[in-house]
Amino acid sequence: MRIALFTEVFLPKVDGVVTRLVRTLEQLQELGHEVVIFAPGDPPATFAGFEVVRVRAVPFRPWYPELSVGMPTPEIARVMERFHPHVVHAVNPVWLAAYGTLSARRRDLPLLGSFHTDVPSYTQRLGLEWITDTTSRWITWMHNFAQVNLCTSQQMVQRAKSAGIRNVQLWPKAVDTVGYHPGNDSREMRARLTDGHPNDRLLVYVGRLSKEKDLDLLRPLMDRLPSDVRLALVGSGPHREDLEAEFAGTRTVFTGYMSGEELAAAYASADLFVFPSTTETLGLVALESMASGVPVVGARAGGIPFAVRDGVGGLLHEPGSVDDLEAKVLRVLDDPQLRATLSQGGRAEAETHGWRAATESLVTAYEEAIERYWSDHRPPGWRMALLGKPMPPAA
Repeated sequence: MRIALFTEVFLPKVDGVVTRLVRTLEQLQELGHEVVIFAPGDPPATFAGFEVVRVRAVPFRPWYPELSVGMPTPEIARVMERFHPHVVHAVNPVWLAAYGTLSARRRDLPLLGSFHTDVPSYTQRLGLEWITDTTSRWITWMHNFAQVNLCTSQQMVQRAKSAGIRNVQLWPKAVDTVGYHPGNDSREMRARLTDGHPNDRLLVYVGRLSKEKDLDLLRPLMDRLPSDVRLALVGSGPHREDLEAEFAGTRTVFTGYMSGEELAAAYASADLFVFPSTTETLGLVALESMASGVPVVGARAGGIPFAVRDGVGGLLHEPGSVDDLEAKVLRVLDDPQLRATLSQGGRAEAETHGWRAATESLVTAYEEAIERYWSDHRPPGWRMALLGKPMPPAA
């Protein structure tokens, strides 16, 4: 199968969406499929043996300068016509991926959309309330061109349906249980994350340092916790400088981005993963922590309850409640037996969710989108015949 994938984010950016994409592309390559990736910014020229088409982009300043907004280019049309995909996959269709959606329509091709980020919630957190309603309507419109729409958690399936998005299915969760493993625990990494106090107890957060992650909730938490509890914030983002100023004088370390073996060691070297965000569509970092044998205390909101079963791989706290967050953190830290039980339960849970099974599910969804499109196909109208470039079904 030939798949044209349009995405709003890709390497070298590091986040949950990119992680899912790169692991999925690796599996698609092993399964023998062909993919061309359209990505903004400065991605690698190839990934997993697949061509990556670099699309010119502008930074989303001043709100989120790390995010590049892709702009349509003539090269997209040339590659699409040469590659002649069986299906187009639009990942979070807002800017570039929305153009991918329109490109599929213009070329009379089947379309699958995937919903990874609750963009309307993010616009509110970034102070862009004035575009939230318009953004919501735009996203729903784009997704409803697709024959299949995938969400990464059951909670997001319900949210998408409530937003009026049709043909919604679940894209099963997955995590790398080989790269993330309890055996990656490192005394050297623990010393680094505790600012030279490896015998203290260690909380860790991994992810973007941005407003929508609710990391401000951790500041009063640090004032309440015992003096032998430390916090490491692994990652970076537009809110980093503000957070560093806010956490100045506390037992907190900011590490910047980590990846590969270094990141795996950071997870496994902690006692507890804290995840107060209420805007997650899944929370892949929580799954990675569980795979590393580290329990999670996360908000009972968004997709986190889909990733973390309360009492199995961690505990869920009331969203926005410092009191409940503190109670759950101390409950785990002060009870070694509970922490061991949650560690074992989280690791066992993670081992049931591999990337191969999740990718095979995606391929089935591609096949369904293709079958739906051509079984109910109508020849392009005169406008599309005149303005578009309809392509026959791919051989």
